[in-house]
Amino acid sequence: MGQTVVLTGISGFIAKHIALKVLAAGHSVRGSLRDLSRAGEVRAALAPHLDGSALDRLSFVQLDLTRDDNWARAMEGATALIHSASPFPIATPKDENDLIRPAVEGTQRAIAAAGAAGVRRVILTSSVVAIIDTFKRGMQDETDWCNLDAPGTTAYAKSKTMAERAAWDFSIPQGMALTTINPGLVIGPPLDGHYGSSISIVARLLRGRDPMLPMISFTCVDVRDVAEAHLRALERPETAGRRIPCTAGVMSMPDMARVLKAAYPARKIARRVAPKYVLRLLAMFDPDIRAILPSLGQAHHVSNARARKELDMRFISPEGALRASAEWLVANGRV
Repeated sequence: MGQTVVLTGISGFIAKHIALKVLAAGHSVRGSLRDLSRAGEVRAALAPHLDGSALDRLSFVQLDLTRDDNWARAMEGATALIHSASPFPIATPKDENDLIRPAVEGTQRAIAAAGAAGVRRVILTSSVVAIIDTFKRGMQDETDWCNLDAPGTTAYAKSKTMAERAAWDFSIPQGMALTTINPGLVIGPPLDGHYGSSISIVARLLRGRDPMLPMISFTCVDVRDVAEAHLRALERPETAGRRIPCTAGVMSMPDMARVLKAAYPARKIARRVAPKYVLRLLAMFDPDIRAILPSLGQAHHVSNARARKELDMRFISPEGALRASAEWLVANGRV
């Protein structure tokens, strides 16, 4: 028998893919939106990939991470919560609390509402940034946590780490069955034109506007694998109490540029690595460049062994995910 899943932030890049997987598997999805006028956008994105009966199991509710309105009603009759809503900005906010507060309070609000309604199964979309300890070298895994006091720890990393810790702190005493999925940089083909910051990185490379690239590395994963991991966790109650890193490998921006240049040789795609002294000079005037300086030249590897063992995941390669992103952007005239 199918479950009734409340999926927060259903209009997001990852969440739309989660909704697609969950509906295709026979479950019902009640997606949250801050603005219900976007319901048509979500339906239009999912419709080409689902039959009519699956779409009949899709409904919407208006929710805001920063307000209590409608949360109790949203959870009525639900059997599980997938909390995916959380901002992912490229630019660093002037006040990090503008990012941290809604992420933490929204997670607390969502899980508290689930608990009050008797919903015990929760899947949280966290991130590898909540795992990566920049002081640690070598392979990291689900036992590691981001060091909030490390130099260069971004507001985004703090927001995801603090939100995940809040989820564990609340759910364990309440006897709730929480699983976190911790993806790396999520790329791969969007379901529509609302794809957010991670795909914007690929678009920027394809446009070739930057003469040089910083030696910044990302732990990457395909959005289709991230969505599949959420579904498998939902359907496997034995994964409760687990943090599950969802990664396929590491790629630097120059690596990405080389893959894209091979696929699109006619495009003017920068491949030169920017010297550190140039970036340090630019950082004096650009706070976004200043924010990435501590990460230059670092590559943090996170094990996906738990996902492979406990979810039977077989990941699309980072190169495959990158090419799929590019193919979508080119085919849809976005670059």
